[in-house]
Amino acid sequence: MKPDAASIAAAARAAAGRGLPPVHLWNPPFCGELDMRIARDGTWFYQKTPIGRPELVRLFSTILRKDGDEYFLVTPVEKVRIQVDDAPFVAVDFHLDAPGPDQTITFETNVGDFATAGPDHPIRVARDPETGEPAPYVLVRADLEALIDRKSFYRLVDIGTHGEHAGESWFGIRSGGAFFPFIPSAQLG
Repeated sequence: MKPDAASIAAAARAAAGRGLPPVHLWNPPFCGELDMRIARDGTWFYQKTPIGRPELVRLFSTILRKDGDEYFLVTPVEKVRIQVDDAPFVAVDFHLDAPGPDQTITFETNVGDFATAGPDHPIRVARDPETGEPAPYVLVRADLEALIDRKSFYRLVDIGTHGEHAGESWFGIRSGGAFFPFIPSAQLG
């Protein structure tokens, strides 16, 4: 039987309890591809149609797992591969607590997850090799990152600071006792 979104959703609902399901403990057989895609802007598509129900997107997000470079929806009985254009989540906002050297930055994703940047939830900035355009990410959970949206990244830059990284001065952000470098200080104009 070919997997479909309805059977995956039913299995996810059955496995749901308090908190996130333990997808890292589940080892079901691989059941093939599901025509599901997560676009770079965080929109989830099923059979090329946007999924318009936020609660269904949230449900699917709770059973998402990354194995190597591939993404899967995993239930106790099924494992299906889906496509992810960039990161599976988008950090759409953040809250700053205790501004200054001991500050913490807690991100909220488009699917309702929260992650406080720090050693367990690092921020990284990748650069497009052709344009040099920055693409900032925060680790949300178990190898699943959120692309930090543009407005939030600009807000981070506004509260950024200089710190040492790899023996050089870098511009970046502090959170949870860690410094996350964005760009070498010497490259700022």
